[in-house]
Amino acid sequence: MQTNNVVRVKFKDSKKYIFSSEPLTFQTFLECVAKKFNLPTINVKVFDDSKTEVDEESFEYLLTRPDLGVLEIFIPGSTTSLDDYLSSNTLGDTEGTSESDDTAVLIRNAPAKNQAEERHLAQMIEDILKGSPGGDKVINEYAHTKSLSDGRRRDMVKILVAHLTKEHGTSPSRSLKEEYAKGVISLFPCLADPRSKLGYEHYYNAEDGSGYLAWRIKTLQKEASEGRMKRPRQPQTGGPTADRHPYKEDSFLNDERQCQEAIALMKHIADDAVVKEKMRLTLTYRQKLLHNPKESTNILSIFPRFRDIPGLIDQDFGLLFGDATSAKLLEKWSTNIKPKVIVQSRGLTQTCEVQDLIQNAEATEVEDGWDSDMSSILMLVHLLPLSSQGRKRPGKISARQACDRLVKFIKAGTSIQGHLDGIGESLQPYLLAVGPMKSRIQSWFIVIDQHALPCKACNSLACVDELFKAHFVFGTSYCQELNNVYTFLQTTVYDIDVETTKVNPRVAELRARMLQ
Repeated sequence: MQTNNVVRVKFKDSKKYIFSSEPLTFQTFLECVAKKFNLPTINVKVFDDSKTEVDEESFEYLLTRPDLGVLEIFIPGSTTSLDDYLSSNTLGDTEGTSESDDTAVLIRNAPAKNQAEERHLAQMIEDILKGSPGGDKVINEYAHTKSLSDGRRRDMVKILVAHLTKEHGTSPSRSLKEEYAKGVISLFPCLADPRSKLGYEHYYNAEDGSGYLAWRIKTLQKEASEGRMKRPRQPQTGGPTADRHPYKEDSFLNDERQCQEAIALMKHIADDAVVKEKMRLTLTYRQKLLHNPKESTNILSIFPRFRDIPGLIDQDFGLLFGDATSAKLLEKWSTNIKPKVIVQSRGLTQTCEVQDLIQNAEATEVEDGWDSDMSSILMLVHLLPLSSQGRKRPGKISARQACDRLVKFIKAGTSIQGHLDGIGESLQPYLLAVGPMKSRIQSWFIVIDQHALPCKACNSLACVDELFKAHFVFGTSYCQELNNVYTFLQTTVYDIDVETTKVNPRVAELRARMLQ
C-alpha cells in the first residue's frame, strides 16, 4: 500500500519547507537541507527526537517508519550547543503544525521499498515455477486468461509447497508461507481477492493457518504434527445470525405495549397494507425476539402474517440493509456474475448433471430441467462444495444432494402440507417449487420450521434472492452443505459483513475471479 512518510526538520529559526517526490538517500537529504537552509557547508550532524545521532544506515531505517519523527540539524563548532538548542526549541511538539512553524517538511513517496519487495517475491515465484516441471504451463495460462483453472492452481500450489518444504523443512514458518502467498499475488495480480484485507489470504492466512499453501503442507506432514496445539480460529462475527440494527433510524415502535397492540391487530386485520406498515414499525422489536433464545423459535407464531402475505421478507431485509443492498442480486447476476459462473463451470468434471446445468443456463428457453437462472445458481453448488468436514469424516454429501438442500420440486396437485409433514423439523430454509415440471414452476415457497411462506416473485432468481434474505430476516444460520454458496453470495454479490465473515479459500478464490 502506498503511503507518505513525513520528516520534520528544525534548524534554528528557519521556516522553509522542502518537498521531495523522489526516494531520498542520506547524502541527497543533507544536500537538500544545506540548499534550503542556506548552510555554508553540509558538514552537519543530524539527531533524531531521542537525541541519537543519525547516520546513513539509521536514516534508511527511519524512512521505513510510518512516522519519521523530528530531526534536528546541528553544525559542530557552532555557538549554540545541542542541549541549549533542544531546551530552547520544542522539537517533539507535533500538534498545531502549520506553514508558520519552524519546520521543514520532507515528503517522499514510500512505496519504493514495498514495490521492491513485491518485485523480489514475484521474481522468486516465477523462478520457482520456471525451474519446475509444469510451471511454464501455469505462467502461460495466466498470461492468456489472466486467471488459473482449478487444475493449474493445484499444480502451482504443489510446485511451490514442494520447493518451500525442500528448502525450509516440512514445517516452514508463518512468515515464509506468507511470503510465498504474497509472491503469488505479486506475480499474478488478477488472482488477488479484492474483498479481503491483504488479497492473498486464500493462499495463506496467517491469522488461522488456512489457505491452499497451508492445506498442501498439512497433507505432507506426518505423525510429527500430532499433539500440537492448534491455533484458535477467530469466531465468525458476521452473517445472518449477527445482531444488527436497522439500516437507518425510522419511526420504529420501542414501547412494549404499543408493539403488543400492533401484533394483536396484525393477526386479525385483512388489509395487507396495514399489516405491512405494522410489520415495519415492529422490526426492531422482532429483531430483539430473534436474538432471544427463548423467543426466537416462536417468531412465526408471534408474526403469523409471514405465512400468508408475500413480500414481508423482502421488506424486513430492505429495512435492515437498505434498498441498494436489497437489489444487488437481481442487478448483478444476469449481466455480470452468471456468465462468469458458466465459464468457471466448464472447468469442472463434466458429469451429466453439470452438462445439463450448463446447457440450461445458456438457453433462453428450457424444455426439461431447471430454467436458466436456477441452473446457474445450482452451478455454484458444484463450484463451491463443502470441504471443511474432510473426505473421511461422516456426513459429507454429493453436490447433487446439496442442490436438494437449496431447492426441492413437487408436481402441481401434490399436497404442500403433506410435504411439510414428511420433512420433519427443518432449521434452515429452502425453496419449494410447485408446477407441472421444473421448467414451468407455478408457485414458489420458502420452507422454514415446517411452514411454507409464499414468495413475492414468480421467477427463480427473485425467489433465490428472497431465500437468501430469509436467513437474515429470521436470524438462522446457513445450511452447512451450502455454507460456501451462501457466504459467496453474501460477500461477493450483496457486500454484507465482508470484513467480519470468515470464508473458505475456495470461496475467496472464486470471488477473486468474479470481481476481476
